[in-house]
Amino acid sequence: MTLRSDWLPALAAFEAAARHQNFAHAADELSLTASAVSHHVRKLEDRLGVALFHRHARGVQLTPAGRRLADAAGSSLGDLEDAIRGVRASSGDEALVRIATLHSWTCGWLLPRLPDFAAAHPDLRLSIETGFALARFDAGGPDLAVRYGDGNWPGLVARPLLRETLFPVAAPGLPGVSALRDAAGIAALPLIADMGRQGWPDWFRAAGVRHPGALDAGMRERFRFTDSNAALSAAAQGLGVALAREHIIAPFLESGALVRLPGPALEARYGYFLAWPSHRRLRAPAQAFADWLVQAAGDPTIHA
Repeated sequence: MTLRSDWLPALAAFEAAARHQNFAHAADELSLTASAVSHHVRKLEDRLGVALFHRHARGVQLTPAGRRLADAAGSSLGDLEDAIRGVRASSGDEALVRIATLHSWTCGWLLPRLPDFAAAHPDLRLSIETGFALARFDAGGPDLAVRYGDGNWPGLVARPLLRETLFPVAAPGLPGVSALRDAAGIAALPLIADMGRQGWPDWFRAAGVRHPGALDAGMRERFRFTDSNAALSAAAQGLGVALAREHIIAPFLESGALVRLPGPALEARYGYFLAWPSHRRLRAPAQAFADWLVQAAGDPTIHA
């Protein structure tokens, strides 16, 4: 049987819904509404005469028939995407690797190490796209992403890259810093925060500082920024004490703009992961960058 072209939108919607086990998440990936994805799946089920999903209050689950079709659709669409990417590569972009990541991680960790990558791979080019939104791996999207979280993202391969720790830093000239002797004294200083999932209350609890001023730190933050690098820059300007992430603070400490303050390093609940779609084989240039990144993350001697 020849596959009619009008089956393709329904198959694409079904394949995304099968990977995510969620119509809303599939809709986000495909720039559709959840109802449009549901309509495509219903249309496909009507044409095939079988149910592809068990629908329940928490989401959807593939039926045996749905699993069989999902495996075939994922493989076929992945091969088609590889072919399209290969055709595009032949037009001159074969050496370009696109990475979606965070501004703070790019500035604090990646940039100091890029000279090593450039020396090891002089034939490859990088396009580094920073932002807070999760990467969309659609046509024309990035090859790879570096995300901060728990690594549990449906439809993605998530390879652990770096664990993170948190500790307080401030400009050496901030009033009160020179007199600090323990973590409790930090609660009396102006606090700077970012939008991270762990913050000052978590750190004060880990430091054993129990008085209300510390545990209500979220209510006492003088400045809050969406970007961790902006929070560190504010601390370097003498605006207060920031909670630094180990892997993005190095340039500030090495320049002397910030110093580490008394208290423990809190192990973060989350870390950095290298991610890409599970149905897609990495192109050779993207694989080369991924391999270098993993090596650099595990080898502290690799730096500028």
